[in-house]
Amino acid sequence: MEPNNYRIFEIISMNDLWSAKIATIMILSNLISIGIGRYAIKIRSLGPSIPILGLEGLGLPELLATTSLGHLIGAGAILGLKSMNFLS
Repeated sequence: MEPNNYRIFEIISMNDLWSAKIATIMILSNLISIGIGRYAIKIRSLGPSIPILGLEGLGLPELLATTSLGHLIGAGAILGLKSMNFLS
């Protein structure tokens, strides 16, 4: 008995799992998280800063921490909006 590989790819197709609305929500949640983290992090790293739009003092550890939080917030927002049938 030979498995039908094409059927497996149809089941895990990402066409309906990703859209421009979902990408926008994830980008906005990351940008908001970076903006909040920029002013909320009291002790910043002593290493060189990453010059993103003139944000001095925002190093790699801070960038990774804020984008990780942004992904968690974005995933929660996407799951919540999908459960309310706002995102189809």
